Amino acid sequence: MPVNRLSPSAVTDLSDLLATCFQQDALTRWMIPGEQRRAELLPGFFRVFVELSAAFDGVLTSPDGDAVLLFLPPGAEPDEKALDAAFADVLGEYADAMRTIAGLQEEAHPHGAPHYYVSFGAVRPGRQQSGLMSALLGRVAARADAEGVGAYVEASSPGGEATSRRVGFGLLGTDIALPGGGPVLRPMWRDPR
Repeated sequence: MPVNRLSPSAVTDLSDLLATCFQQDALTRWMIPGEQRRAELLPGFFRVFVELSAAFDGVLTSPDGDAVLLFLPPGAEPDEKALDAAFADVLGEYADAMRTIAGLQEEAHPHGAPHYYVSFGAVRPGRQQSGLMSALLGRVAARADAEGVGAYVEASSPGGEATSRRVGFGLLGTDIALPGGGPVLRPMWRDPR
């Protein structure tokens, strides 16, 4: 269900779920190389995203809470300075890596056409590949269709790309390659139907 007023415990639970699911993701490993340090910092990192998405009614969860999808609707305009300060606070020495990622994402991000922007999705280990993420992403696609707008996502894993394709996303432009042989994000777009 969409929620824009999350209890503190719900914010913590969703942040922890995202942190657990992204602990071994190539993107977060590039951003925070040390496994222990990554485990310490990711809950705070994802808390920023959960709170941001919730402020724009952009949090979807499965009924059992085993899956979460974060997005921003068309017209959402986050306070970039406040976000940068929040990431600096939670990431410390790794904030510059986040700035690099955000800068490259901004260069690739489609401008001009209103769209939903899906930032993160996660499914609890043991429940992955059960259709939960496809269902949540499908709900965003249905909203976009009802409003006659597109949807955009950057897939950071083959699984994320496959799920996005199942819901009708296709590749958009060129891949976003992080410096120093870092991982690749695949920009994907879905036209309204």
